[in-house]
Amino acid sequence: MTTPRPTAELSADEARRIALRAQGLLGAPDRRAGVRGVLRRLGAVQLDTISVLARSHELVPYARLGAVGRTSVEDAYWKGTHAFEYWSHAACVLPVEEWPHFAFRRRAYRDRPHWNHELPEDVYDRVVKQLRAEGPLTATELGGAKRTGEWWDWSAAKVAVERALMYGEVVCVERRGWKRVYDLAERAIPASLLHDELDDTECLRRLVRLAGQALGVGTRADIADYHRLKGEQVDAVIADSGLVPVTVEGWGRPAWADPAALQSPPRGRHRTTLLSPFDSLVWERARTERLFGFTHRLEAYVPKHKRVYGYFTMPVLAGGRLVGRVDPAREGRTLVARQVTLEGPKAVPAVAQALVEAAGWVDCTDVRVERVDTAELRDPLVKELARALA
Repeated sequence: MTTPRPTAELSADEARRIALRAQGLLGAPDRRAGVRGVLRRLGAVQLDTISVLARSHELVPYARLGAVGRTSVEDAYWKGTHAFEYWSHAACVLPVEEWPHFAFRRRAYRDRPHWNHELPEDVYDRVVKQLRAEGPLTATELGGAKRTGEWWDWSAAKVAVERALMYGEVVCVERRGWKRVYDLAERAIPASLLHDELDDTECLRRLVRLAGQALGVGTRADIADYHRLKGEQVDAVIADSGLVPVTVEGWGRPAWADPAALQSPPRGRHRTTLLSPFDSLVWERARTERLFGFTHRLEAYVPKHKRVYGYFTMPVLAGGRLVGRVDPAREGRTLVARQVTLEGPKAVPAVAQALVEAAGWVDCTDVRVERVDTAELRDPLVKELARALA
C-alpha cells in the first residue's frame, strides 16, 4: 500500500496528548454520559477473569470518571440493550450499535474448516432449543459447564453454546458471578441491528475508523491491534476510513489520525489514577513505549520468580505521563501496595493520590505499602499517604 502524503506533522508530545484525550483521560469527564459514554468512546472494554481491586471492566470507567458506583457499572453494561459481549481486542463489552459491524467475524467463524473439538449429534440444536424455551441461561443451566475431556475441560453443552455465541446465534447478555448468561440474539439484539447484511469491506472500514477515533492517532499496527484485525485488512480500507495520514516525531513509521482530533489542541485536566493492565490506553506494549517511554507488561501469567513488577501491575497515570506502577492486593479494608515502582521522586504525590482514591472507591480505609523498588522513596511515599488519609 502506498501511503498518501501526510496532512499534518505532530510532535511526540502532541501525539501523546491527542491519544490521552481520545481515550477520555484528558479534559473534563463526561459524567452525564457515564459508563455507557465511556464504552461508546472507547468502542470496546476488555473483560478479564482477574479481580484484585475490581475487575478490569470496572476499572476502565473508574479511571475516566472517578468513583462511579460499581453496581451502576454493571447495570450500564448489562441492563437494557446497550451492549453485547464478543471477540474484539479480546473478550470485550461492545456498544450494541456495533453488532452489524462484527458480521465479518461471525462469518469467519462459521466458515472455519475445522474446530479443535467435535460435538455429539444434535447437541447444538438442543442448546438453542433450550435457550428458546427457557433462556437466559448459564452453561451450567444448559446441562453443565465442565466435564473430564480434552478440550478446555468443557462439557458438550458449553462447547455448543460458545460456538453459537461465535456464530452470532447466541449472545452473552450479562455476567452472573463471572459466568456468562446466554440468550438468543433475536431476543437480545434490537431488530434493526440484528443482521449480517454488511459486507466485509464495510465492516472493516467502520472498525478501522472506530479504532482511529479511540486512539486519536496510531500506526497501522496500533489500529489493527485495537480490534485484532490483520494488517492487510487495515490496508484494504484505511484510505476510505475517514482517517488521515500524519507523521509523528520519533515514530519512524507512517501514522493515521482522526481528523476531528486535529481540529483543536488537546487541553484540560489530566486524570491521576491507577490503570487496569487491560486498559485500552496501554493495550499495545510497543505503542505504550512509543507514547510514554514506559514499559508495560502484565505479569499475572509469568512464573512468580520471574516477575519484575508484580502479579497485577497497574500503571499510574498522572499529568499525562505514566509515572509508576503498583501491584495491589486487599486485606480486609486495607489496600496493600505489595510492590511500588516510581519513575522518580516527583511521582510520589501522584502515586499516593492514586492509591488513596482507589482505596476509597473499593471501600478500604487504609493503605499499606510493603515494598518500594527505590528504597529511599519509601518513607516519602508512606508520609504522603499518611497525609492524604488523615
